[in-house]
Amino acid sequence: MDPCTMDEEKSVKDTESACGTFSSSEVPFQKKVDKLELPDTSVHNEVILVSEFKQLKLEKEAQKNWDLFYKRNSTNFFKDRHWTTREFEELKACREFDNQRLIMLEAGCGVGNCLFPLLEDDPHLFVYACDFSPRAIQFVKQNSCYNPETCKAFQCDLTKDDLTDNIPADSVDVATLIFVLSAIHPDKMHLAIENIYKVIKPGGCVLFRDYGLNDHAMLRFKTGNKLGENFYVRQDGTRSYFFTTEYLQLLFTRAGFKEVSNEYVLRETVNKKESLCVPRIFVQSKFYKPQ
Repeated sequence: MDPCTMDEEKSVKDTESACGTFSSSEVPFQKKVDKLELPDTSVHNEVILVSEFKQLKLEKEAQKNWDLFYKRNSTNFFKDRHWTTREFEELKACREFDNQRLIMLEAGCGVGNCLFPLLEDDPHLFVYACDFSPRAIQFVKQNSCYNPETCKAFQCDLTKDDLTDNIPADSVDVATLIFVLSAIHPDKMHLAIENIYKVIKPGGCVLFRDYGLNDHAMLRFKTGNKLGENFYVRQDGTRSYFFTTEYLQLLFTRAGFKEVSNEYVLRETVNKKESLCVPRIFVQSKFYKPQ
């Protein structure tokens, strides 16, 4: 997206499907497709890249930038994601019997906008929740709904901190990566996926949802924000990658996962009050660890 204040960014994020509920003045539309007809973005792709010096600085300060993000916005920026169980029926379907205790990993839990609605909806969950930002984990643990009997929250850099230090190997039934992988440098994404692979039990799965190529947020970026192919930096220093299904499939299969589903979600949110139509493109996928 283009350089903007966090308030302006929030006005866009409020219309994302990832943010859960809509007001009565907003009408969401959604469909899923296997392939995407991409518009000509040659002008968009010819912009000058951010300097190597600044890119190295952004990588070095990635954790600090996310910590500052949560310091500024506390728990108020993202809406609770009550849509998760609706979009991912696997969260319920992967049980072998009713009331089975399901072990889940939420990689990149933020301040708990997905975590706590899930625990509220399903009392038979135990969730390992980790995030890059120590401040985000602090907010999770301070939440009145946090209970060590149903959740273990811990700070973790998925690209270098071994998840097995906090989670037994081959123990997790289902992991979620929801708008998380896009914040990691493309050169390090495979490290995060390989790390998650170690704690997923054979037959267990990863549920993925993130930004798709040519999403509205990507097309709003202007000159001076591009870091590389499909990779951009926001004004606050946080970064975002925009996926194709082909690239995502490559990342997961190289780590040892098998593909179950991998498709684009085309969503259009119309705010009648403001006469605003926001076209969104996400990638939603499921991969499993072979037995």
